[in-house]
Amino acid sequence: MTVSAAFMVPHPPLIIPEVGRGGEKQILATTNAYEKVAEEVAALKPDTIIITSPHSVMYADYFHISPGHRATGSFADFGASGVRFSEEYDTELADAIALLAEKENFPAGTMGERESSLDHGTMVPLWFIRQKYSGGKIIRIGLSGLPLTYHYRLGQIIAKAIDESGKKVVLIASGDLSHKLQEYGPYGFSKEGPEYDENIMEVCGKAEFGRLFEFDESLCKLAAECGHRSFVIMAGVFDGLRVKATALSHEDVTGVGYGICTFYPDGADESRHFLQEYEKKLEKECKEKADANDEYVRLARASAESWVKEHRQIQVPDGLSDDLLTRTAGTFVSIHKMGQLRGCIGTIAATQDNIAKEIIQNAISASTHDPRFDPITEDELKFLDISVDVLGETEDIDSPDKLDVKKYGVIVSHGVKRGLLLPNLDGIDSVEEQIDIARQKGGILEDEPYTLQRFEVVRHF
Repeated sequence: MTVSAAFMVPHPPLIIPEVGRGGEKQILATTNAYEKVAEEVAALKPDTIIITSPHSVMYADYFHISPGHRATGSFADFGASGVRFSEEYDTELADAIALLAEKENFPAGTMGERESSLDHGTMVPLWFIRQKYSGGKIIRIGLSGLPLTYHYRLGQIIAKAIDESGKKVVLIASGDLSHKLQEYGPYGFSKEGPEYDENIMEVCGKAEFGRLFEFDESLCKLAAECGHRSFVIMAGVFDGLRVKATALSHEDVTGVGYGICTFYPDGADESRHFLQEYEKKLEKECKEKADANDEYVRLARASAESWVKEHRQIQVPDGLSDDLLTRTAGTFVSIHKMGQLRGCIGTIAATQDNIAKEIIQNAISASTHDPRFDPITEDELKFLDISVDVLGETEDIDSPDKLDVKKYGVIVSHGVKRGLLLPNLDGIDSVEEQIDIARQKGGILEDEPYTLQRFEVVRHF
């Protein structure tokens, strides 16, 4: 038995009358659509309601499934302590999802509970559903900082667990759209806000789930969306199925986008294995890019691949340029997978006889020894994007005014503690942010005095 239906819904506390105190009338179209969703859930009479929420417990590298038999919550944080919930968890299905994840070495489970109370991303949809339907246990699942592909894969695992359980299940993909639709909104305006909302409503309204992978991370960040990963999990639940989708509403009156869509399975469709299609496309693009890499990056890639596959360090190959063979310098090897950092380690100053040996060593470290990440596995190699930075000489500076985030990297030092940040990194737009991140990387406390050095790099792709 596959999922009976899924629903894309927002979670503005404002929509709850006891919270909004009349303000909920601003989003009447959303309220009306939400009531229709609740009626459809009631008509289905599900055994279990799975809710994916951006405001549940969230980790950078792990999907948290709320453990235990029951959870409570209220809108006390929003001035409505009288609106309370007490929900029973479907421990049987939750454990089945966690067990499947474990068998497939997928980072999801019930460990790491930090907050047991129900979050508003869960309670808002429940408020509407419980007006119409009192049955069914729930499962609450948080999102993660992992790539979108992992969220889709979680959806596939959820679908498999549902199939094996024989239960009637609906999924609620809780998530607001852009928070930057109007200047008067809580986060102001960004042109990417309306762009995101228009695109996501078109994609979800037509169930064109393969396009969910095409949303650029920078677009999502600039739009300040909150639900995209929730929608991708939902898409994964429908992998290999035709879907009847209906867009019920979209509103932009508070500066935040609220979109509601319904989704019903409509039989198997082998053309709708979107993760499989995306990975084939990505593998092809990565190969084309790797074929165009210069000798610095080719050397780093060869070193990483040899170590990951065979645990063998390569020797310096013949035919390299004089710069690699005769010059010494610190280098950094950065590895990305599907647009997200997967490893980055380097040396501030030369530690080897030449740059080639420096790259070989740092490629091994970046792929296996970055403490922020698990070691890279062989099946990931085809999806990796690698760059190499060769550092120039460091220069002492007496003021942040002599930094430029696009041109100079920075070294922040306090005694033996040092933190380094490379120049021209995505998302780092100010000198203050650059210094602060480098300081934190070096373990330098906010109130500790520090000195600054700058350096330039030659970045190889």
